[in-house]
Amino acid sequence: MLDFDFEPQAPSWSKKLAVFDLETTGLDLETSRIVSACVATLGPNGEPEMVREWIVNPGIEIPEQAAAVHGITTEIAIRDGMEPKVAVFEMVELLRELQESMPLVAFNAPYDFTILHFEALRNGATPLLPKPVIDPLVLDKQEMKYRSGKRTLGVLCADYGVELLDAHNSTADAIAAGRLAQLQAKKFPNLDVTAQQLHDSQVIWSDEQSLDFAKYMQSKNRPDFQAVLGWPLKAI
Repeated sequence: MLDFDFEPQAPSWSKKLAVFDLETTGLDLETSRIVSACVATLGPNGEPEMVREWIVNPGIEIPEQAAAVHGITTEIAIRDGMEPKVAVFEMVELLRELQESMPLVAFNAPYDFTILHFEALRNGATPLLPKPVIDPLVLDKQEMKYRSGKRTLGVLCADYGVELLDAHNSTADAIAAGRLAQLQAKKFPNLDVTAQQLHDSQVIWSDEQSLDFAKYMQSKNRPDFQAVLGWPLKAI
């Protein structure tokens, strides 16, 4: 159990969250396949109230590089994995139901939601239009603009004091992202708005952050570097 109690002024959106994370075959948003996923709900003290997990047989070879990150090999996926049509439908419908009553939290949300979008199309499911979404990565970039080093989930969890014992496990990452969002809600007064308002702000902030990063990369002898805009779905 987390060792903090919510104060009365904590934003209401932070007291009930649905958290989401994927592990996949790669980084390409359109072609990568899901190999594991978690959707869970967190109460106001950060404790999971519901956890739903999937291992998926993606129907293609899982590259060794990807398996080394999340630990799911092709053999494990074939042995233990669900058919993608079933698993993706379940994920999309559960998230669709949950977002009616609480925000969806995903760290670096465009990665998870864009891959899920293309997986839904690939498997005959109606794609999710995720809203409202809370993205701790976007929030940290907005409120801590000059943080040095990389902003991985592990780095931010260490900085905010969130326990992450099994990084790149979809359940561990999803729950850690939700707890990170809850701590950000307490830390930054600018986040004390409704979930819908915060979602709309993150759409703007994310594009601004992407354009700023592109400008930085272009200044470092990468003149052709272009920002890919869109949050919580990349341009599709």
